[in-house]
Amino acid sequence: QVQVVESGGGLVQSGGSLKLSCASSGFIFGTYDMGWYRQAPGKQRELVATISIGGNTNYADSVKDRFTISRDFAKNTLNLQMNSLKPEDTAVYYCNVRRYSENYWGQGTQVTVSS
Repeated sequence: QVQVVESGGGLVQSGGSLKLSCASSGFIFGTYDMGWYRQAPGKQRELVATISIGGNTNYADSVKDRFTISRDFAKNTLNLQMNSLKPEDTAVYYCNVRRYSENYWGQGTQVTVSS
């Protein structure tokens, strides 16, 4: 059974950094496309960053040059390094893994950036 569990969220001041992690189990790590999404209050869930099976990355324009998505194959973990955080980055961040018709989500982790 595929499971993904996010961690690393919290409260940080504007300009600060956080690292989110997504611990994965129940599948061979690296054989699914993976990504981070976020949902702010009153808004739709939106893509933050994705990484394909082959390692190709894609970022939302709003986070380019500030966020970095990466995979740790030793720990079966997907990471999101977030730097230069802004109040508009405040949201619940979700880990996603998908392949063909399979699509799995974590429970989310709250990131709050104060001004």
